[in-house]
Amino acid sequence: METSSKSVLFDRAPSFSFEFFPPKTPEGAQSLLNTVVTLQEFHPSFVSVTYGAGGGSRELTRSVVHDIQQRGIPTVPHLTCVGHTEEEISDILEGYTRAGAKAVLALRGDPPRHGAYDPSRDAFRHAAELVRFIRRWESQRHLPYRLTIGVAGFAEGHPGTPNRLRELDYLKAKVDEGADYICTQLFFDNHAFFDYRERCRIVGIDVPIIAGIMPVTSISSFNRMAELSAGTNFPARLLKAMLRAGGDKASVERIGINYASNQCCELLDEGVDGIHFYTLNRSKATLEIYRNLGINNYFDVDRIKTLNFLYKS
Repeated sequence: METSSKSVLFDRAPSFSFEFFPPKTPEGAQSLLNTVVTLQEFHPSFVSVTYGAGGGSRELTRSVVHDIQQRGIPTVPHLTCVGHTEEEISDILEGYTRAGAKAVLALRGDPPRHGAYDPSRDAFRHAAELVRFIRRWESQRHLPYRLTIGVAGFAEGHPGTPNRLRELDYLKAKVDEGADYICTQLFFDNHAFFDYRERCRIVGIDVPIIAGIMPVTSISSFNRMAELSAGTNFPARLLKAMLRAGGDKASVERIGINYASNQCCELLDEGVDGIHFYTLNRSKATLEIYRNLGINNYFDVDRIKTLNFLYKS
């Protein structure tokens, strides 16, 4: 049995990964496939596939996981606590492993936006409980490998937990239950990420912390980010650049890509464990960032490490 989580997703550091969501139409499915084919040229460490509130896209997620795994790309499906019994979680894990997944991202999840929702019927209230269940489920199935479990982190704080010390306790509980890495919510302020990373290390959280990056590509996406990532800080430098664009679509996209490129450069200079791109199922912005970073169909880890060493010495 494989015991090292790094053998699955982190055979190189820093890692580069992408997030997709299950398409709802044939056109969306074809668009996603085109994006996967394009980004596959960069040999991602893994890709993750989201999961609708309350499990609304469960079957779609499983289908996307299977299709991407068939292309030889390690795939990490999301799994949430919301709206599920233990039996349902077990069935979902069975489906994911049959589809070829060797990893999962364990999340508390958001409640469904429509329809009645009774949280008392959920088997798990917190992601730490879900991680514990996954490890127990795994041990009972005698899998020939160890599942890699990721969990969410919030560089600028979880909006539902204003006590930042308690928030770190919750995060450490997820790691102590068996989580292998942390993937952060999107952020635009690298200083917040570096401080978050240091605070994690102080309390004994020593798993890889992957930085979540989403480039702004339009004013509408900018507004949607503000809705989806409550609590995320939008630095004045970025806001002023957006105002200078005057609503011009091409200018807004270029500003967003340049800003994210600069973010990634600084993260790499400071030894980030990995960068996770929230792609919105599109490849253009991610490809542009790769080009701005000087990456050409591969990620030259040894060269980056040498440059970092020379830069800091």
